[in-house]
Amino acid sequence: MNPFEMVAVIVVAVMIASVLRAKYSHRHHSLEQSPEERAETLRLRQEVGELKERIKVLERITVEKENSLAKQIEELRDDR
Repeated sequence: MNPFEMVAVIVVAVMIASVLRAKYSHRHHSLEQSPEERAETLRLRQEVGELKERIKVLERITVEKENSLAKQIEELRDDR
């Protein structure tokens, strides 16, 4: 596993842990959410969206670097 994949795995693990912690950290005393809970839910959803975007960027960077490196190696082989 290369470093970029490891970073992606760590980000996903943190994202899942934060969602689970937010979901199960408080007791459900009522079915209605308070305004504070709604604000926290919105904040967490935005954070998850941002983390997903970061993962996409990391994946794109990883693929581009691998493809670029492979092309450079092939060019060096062809020059011989």
